[in-house]
Amino acid sequence: MELDTWLLIGSAVVLVAIISSRIGARLGLPSLLLFLGLGMAIELSNVFPSFNDAGLGHSLGFAALVLILAEGGLTTRWVEIRGSIPVAGLLATVGIGVSVGVMWAFGTFVLGLDPWLAALLGAVCSPTDSAAVFSVLRKVPLPSRVRSTLEAESGLNDAPTVLLVAELSRLAAGGEAEGGVLGFLATVAFELTAGVIIGVVLGWIGVKLLRNIALPSSGLYPIAAVFWAVLAYGVGTAAHASGFAAVYVCAVLLGNGRLPHRAATRSFAEGIGWIAQIGLFVMLGLLSEPRRITGYAVFIALAAGLVLTVVARPLSVLACASWFKVPWREQAFLSWAGLRGAVPIILATVPMVAMVPDAEMLFDIVLVFVVVFTLLQAPTLPLVARLLGVADHGPSDVEVEAAPMERIQADLLQIRIPVGSKLNNVEVHELRLPRDTVISLVIRDGTPFAPSAQTPLHTGDELLIVTPTRFRVQVEERLREVGQYGRLARWRRGQPPQEDPDLD
Repeated sequence: MELDTWLLIGSAVVLVAIISSRIGARLGLPSLLLFLGLGMAIELSNVFPSFNDAGLGHSLGFAALVLILAEGGLTTRWVEIRGSIPVAGLLATVGIGVSVGVMWAFGTFVLGLDPWLAALLGAVCSPTDSAAVFSVLRKVPLPSRVRSTLEAESGLNDAPTVLLVAELSRLAAGGEAEGGVLGFLATVAFELTAGVIIGVVLGWIGVKLLRNIALPSSGLYPIAAVFWAVLAYGVGTAAHASGFAAVYVCAVLLGNGRLPHRAATRSFAEGIGWIAQIGLFVMLGLLSEPRRITGYAVFIALAAGLVLTVVARPLSVLACASWFKVPWREQAFLSWAGLRGAVPIILATVPMVAMVPDAEMLFDIVLVFVVVFTLLQAPTLPLVARLLGVADHGPSDVEVEAAPMERIQADLLQIRIPVGSKLNNVEVHELRLPRDTVISLVIRDGTPFAPSAQTPLHTGDELLIVTPTRFRVQVEERLREVGQYGRLARWRRGQPPQEDPDLD
């Protein structure tokens, strides 16, 4: 087919996927499954040539996953996830091990599967999916510690699971064990640690560069941020470290590095993430062969998915979260919200590439499992959060956009006050912003005006604030503090008021 034809088909598929996502949102259906269904419908139509190259699907899937992880990191706030890193790290490692062990025992001794196939089924289906978590959970009103735990887990568990699935596939295909269990664990620990270090180093360098370089167009900052994170993946894999850990950690640092045009960067990253998700799930739908799925594969998928959801996942959460005294209600929600999506299906292509016996049946089992249990879990998350009492309807965070003013060493901040923010009715002087910081303009209902010290702020106002670069972090933190706790923020947080020499 000619390039023009491919452009026509590709653009039509993307537009149909975007429209279907809107329809799915109104019906309460996960958009990702609609994209998968679109790919399966194209495959069943026989209009286009069949796509059955598992190796190419594996490569394209990993490329899309890199972009999705970059988007997730860039849109994650470090202040929210830092307290959840220990729990998420355990869930991404020890939790995966617990889940694989339970699934191996169930598959081998109850379902009668080949032990290697049972182990692969557990390893492929245990990790949560970053695409599903990032796209679904951010629509559910949750406490930041719960959401951040799930997001950090989904961003970190890809790296050890890829190594585990690759090693199990090699052994199942007739390879020999090298170094045993301890050698494998040492390899996983090294690659994860090296990946995190590479992500931290490149993230720090990227923040320094993008803060101090004046690019000729504001549109170049988002592109530079996204592809700097992708660079971290490439450096990580070239160094035989975990590229997935590197890209996610690097993106988190970039997303929290007070970069210029941060709101535009977030919007661009979200757009890239959506394109990657659409392409990934449509491609996986094309790779599937619904006609090949047997009743036996459906039975195994339902039985294994039920045990994974109600036994293996809760045991994993209990084993990892109990050490940190996470309340049982939050543990129950963490168990139910372990969403699977593209990652298990992508990982199921690894045994196919390695020519593992019954690898195609494993792919079909995973496909059915993902479709059925995502349809079961994702739409019920808001209800489960309410029933468990973990739903959070607190005020929204203020939106901050920033641009550097290099000649005077200052930043121009554009602030939007969202619905529910306690900045509403707070007067300008009550903000107590750092010295030499000026609210130069307020835009209310499309009308700009210069505020006085007694001007009250209202929901929906947009503020233009000029502040010395060295005070930018203080300004943003103060606005978020007042937006969450009101004008008496320090008292309501249980902190005594302190005099700051940099405040008016």
